Amino acid sequence: MNITDIRVRKVIEDGKMKGVVSVTFDDAFVVHDIKIIEGKSGFFVAMPSKKLAEGGFKDIAHPINVEMRTELQDAILRAYDEAKSIQDAPETVEV
Repeated sequence: MNITDIRVRKVIEDGKMKGVVSVTFDDAFVVHDIKIIEGKSGFFVAMPSKKLAEGGFKDIAHPINVEMRTELQDAILRAYDEAKSIQDAPETVEV
């Protein structure tokens, strides 16, 4: 399964949640609402989840092996860094 598109839908300045992305696999399957979180050891990816009646949360979709989790997280964080650098870039005005 190949990651064919990553769309950074939101870049957030305040709080621990720094962004929300959608990832497309093989130009055929998309997962929305993947969150980018700033933790004590740096940034990490939180998969979409639902709140359980008894409390807590459960992932709706997630990688099932370390290799895929690493590939997915690295690609998402690269896309986030690129989107953030574009957002932070000063606008140039032609005179």
